[in-house]
Amino acid sequence: MYNYDEHDHKILGERIAQFRGQTARYLAGELKDEEFLPLRLQNGLYVQRLAPMLRVNVPYGMLNTTQLRKLAHVARKYDKGYVHVSTRQNIQFNWPELAEVPDILAELSSVEMHATQSSGSCLRNTTSDQFAGIAPDEIVDPRPYCEIIRQWSSFHPEFAFLPRKFKIAVTGADSDRAATRVHDIGLQVAKNEAGEVGFTVLVGGGLGRTPVIGSLIRKFLPEKDLLSYLDAILRIYNQLGRRDNKYKARIKILVKAMGPENFAAKVEEEWNHIKGGLSTLTQDEIDYAKGFFTEPAYEPLNNADLSNVSDEYPAFGKWLERNVRSHRISGYSAVTLSLKPTGVAPGDITSSQLEAIADLADEYSFSEVRTTHEQNIVMADVKQSNLFALWEKARAKGFATPNIGTLTDLICCPGGDFCSLANAKSIPIAEAIQRQFDDLDYLYDLGNLDLNISGCMNACGHHHVGHIGILGVDKKGDEFYQIQLGGNSGTVTNLGKVLGPAFGADEIPQIIQTLVDIYVDKRIEGEQFIDTYRRIGMAPFKEQVYAKAD
Repeated sequence: MYNYDEHDHKILGERIAQFRGQTARYLAGELKDEEFLPLRLQNGLYVQRLAPMLRVNVPYGMLNTTQLRKLAHVARKYDKGYVHVSTRQNIQFNWPELAEVPDILAELSSVEMHATQSSGSCLRNTTSDQFAGIAPDEIVDPRPYCEIIRQWSSFHPEFAFLPRKFKIAVTGADSDRAATRVHDIGLQVAKNEAGEVGFTVLVGGGLGRTPVIGSLIRKFLPEKDLLSYLDAILRIYNQLGRRDNKYKARIKILVKAMGPENFAAKVEEEWNHIKGGLSTLTQDEIDYAKGFFTEPAYEPLNNADLSNVSDEYPAFGKWLERNVRSHRISGYSAVTLSLKPTGVAPGDITSSQLEAIADLADEYSFSEVRTTHEQNIVMADVKQSNLFALWEKARAKGFATPNIGTLTDLICCPGGDFCSLANAKSIPIAEAIQRQFDDLDYLYDLGNLDLNISGCMNACGHHHVGHIGILGVDKKGDEFYQIQLGGNSGTVTNLGKVLGPAFGADEIPQIIQTLVDIYVDKRIEGEQFIDTYRRIGMAPFKEQVYAKAD
């Protein structure tokens, strides 16, 4: 992973000192709320329902164990002893004191972490595939390009005050695990027929009030032109994006209004003015970025046969099946540590667990981990011969629940328990569903099923792209929940469709049970939930759900 140089440290130190002064002036009454608002957002600080929330960037999801231990220390000293992993691979502190935020930022900077541009109308943290660099289906490792984008976008004066927030995701594999089609810009690293590296460019995706799947605007962009082309896209957005209505300010609205072909033509026109200039990537610059993502010291190993151990320890066998993925290097596996035990808010992790994961990563995975879009933690490089020992230790610490990819491995925003924008609570709904489906054998029979929950139409829980999506809505001061079906965030991206009228919170577990029962009754051999939905459509689900509700 990338290591800061003297320039990074200097810039970050200056930013922290600047924000320390701004915070002191605000607390002294010298800055008004509206004056402090853009300043705190530039430094990742929100004002939530009960306390400030500080969002810390985790570039392309990578963390080393020194950073994990620092996060644990900050959570214990300045917060309530835990952090939250967001759907954009970031870390959030939910209870910091405003006066102490500059101190938190200073602590984080000592381990090369920051909150700059994690909020506000700017380029946010660039996300990627949590299995980047180790996935067998990967064509090109996307992480060096993520780092190039991070450096280009950080403190870029032209992109500090965009019409609205802006998000970029990059994937380099056949399977899109970075949800590139629902980002403002989605980049798919590819190779052309000549074997040259470049990018397929998608623009105008996003969720929220107006969910849109991104449009293809360039089939192949040479890698040297990455930054100049992104620059052209952002310039067109900055010039033509709406600023009179924040609900219509995202680039997806602009692309939709202009039409993808016209938007692409406008970008090409702008690009022709700037390509070939200083923003053109040289091979030395690309190689420099790649130099931070070299292979760890893998040993020459054969794949291990763990069938006897699985037979002796069935729980270990279930964990192997659900939480362990193949690796491109023989003898190694990638392990997902589940942050979804029943009774814990999805994505929450305590300071002691952070330290335990750091210890495990030091022992078993070259001192690095990755945060995931699904709000879990990945240890990317585990020897297969160490999997049983890792499982025993992870289980003792509470993050070996063998539910990855199942209905209870759900995505959930903080909702009304924390967020001032939320219309309804999300976390209690998640827990109620997890308790309804607490039989692991039953979950395994159901197969892969994505369930996503958002507490409002801002869609931080990505409900639009869940196989089953749940949206919290407000009806005259009461909390209700709308169900959507058929969403998907993978290579074939679909937006869910509304099932019908919303339900009360106490009805939701049984409604989900009914949907699952219909799927089980209608599926044919080998079908997952999303396959059955695509084959039979909405009608059978709607008919039976509302018949039972009546």
